[in-house]
Amino acid sequence: MAEGEFIRNHENIVMVGNSGTGKTHLASAIAYSACRKGFRVRFYTAAGLVNELIAAQHEYRLSKMEKQWLVPDLVVIDEFGFVPFSKAGSELLFQYCSARYERGSLIITTNLEFAKWTEILGDEQMTAALLDRLTHRAHILNMNGESYRFRESLSKQT
Repeated sequence: MAEGEFIRNHENIVMVGNSGTGKTHLASAIAYSACRKGFRVRFYTAAGLVNELIAAQHEYRLSKMEKQWLVPDLVVIDEFGFVPFSKAGSELLFQYCSARYERGSLIITTNLEFAKWTEILGDEQMTAALLDRLTHRAHILNMNGESYRFRESLSKQT
């Protein structure tokens, strides 16, 4: 993955696992490696991206912003699932990811198993369609395990 072949093939990476298992760290490392190889990369938190999309829609600049969605070769969307989205936010996130489908790569980090994504997006059909696009030709990494932060805190106390 650090070589960027998944980016050349327009594939995605979805990292699913408990908090503190290194998803963001690994996503950042892959993004950094992609930058060093000359790929254009953007990094968002899921909430930050949705807020940016909603603001663009309210300011009537969403169509202008849509043209920029395919500029990055790789987009990292971190912390998907920490905060539920409004109906408009979910629809805009779906629109964003759909526009990039098979035209640019995404790395998604999430602490939610796929079955619970409807709780965040609020619409079962849209969630199914989004998961269908994100997981098609994707590398799905199960990163469950013990939290590194928690383990570090415990080791400092002993």
